[in-house]
Amino acid sequence: MNILDNIVAKKKIEVAKRKQNISIQELEKQKFFTHKTVSLKEFLLDKNRTGIIAEYKRKSPSKGIINNHSTVEEVTTVYAKYASGISVLTDEEFFGGNMQDLINARINAVPLLRKDFMIDEYQIIEAKANGADVILLIAACLSKAQTKNFSALAKNIGLEVLLEIHNEEELNYIDCNVDLVGVNNRNLKTFEVNIQTSLQLIHQIPANKLAIAESGINNVDTIVTLRNAGFKGFLIGENFMKENNPPTAFINFVQQLKTKLV
Repeated sequence: MNILDNIVAKKKIEVAKRKQNISIQELEKQKFFTHKTVSLKEFLLDKNRTGIIAEYKRKSPSKGIINNHSTVEEVTTVYAKYASGISVLTDEEFFGGNMQDLINARINAVPLLRKDFMIDEYQIIEAKANGADVILLIAACLSKAQTKNFSALAKNIGLEVLLEIHNEEELNYIDCNVDLVGVNNRNLKTFEVNIQTSLQLIHQIPANKLAIAESGINNVDTIVTLRNAGFKGFLIGENFMKENNPPTAFINFVQQLKTKLV
């Protein structure tokens, strides 16, 4: 069993327990369920923003603990100044996140992406109820039928959909309810990273779907290369979170990027 298979197996058990604790009807009564979605698509196209989707995460299966001292509030309030979106890991066992992190990040008026391994419709309702604007659907752990059903449900309740792909075969998962297509440069089965994955797939992504590059982005030159290739968004997490002061690391990165884009 590879890392992704292990995560999905544990996720099924976790979701079953969550369903027992809070029903869908209860989720639909929570205050954020009716909040107006903040569009990640619009923020990515805003020329006053950087295109960066800055991520908050405490650990990962490949690196272990990344940052266990910086709070969601202190990090994301700085991200919100320049980022086009904020990604919040809500997986607890493998990434050290939780749903409260998403709620705490909702103090910001920028799009919030709930980043998790979505394997059940329940999680989509849960995302909206806890303040998300966008959900991540990972093609590698879903069937085409699941992706179609999940994206339709997300759109029906006002969420945007980011579909994550890793290879040419997964391009077939893109449908009318997918708003954004992310190319993850990290192989979720081996966790190896190769930026060429994005550069190879960008020209096969439909022109009406905004393209986002994910993983392996640790310097501004990489963003320039990806922008020139056609990407509108750049999901960056570990590069900031691994620093002792993620907010400062983020600001310094943005300042460097601005000098390159003048």
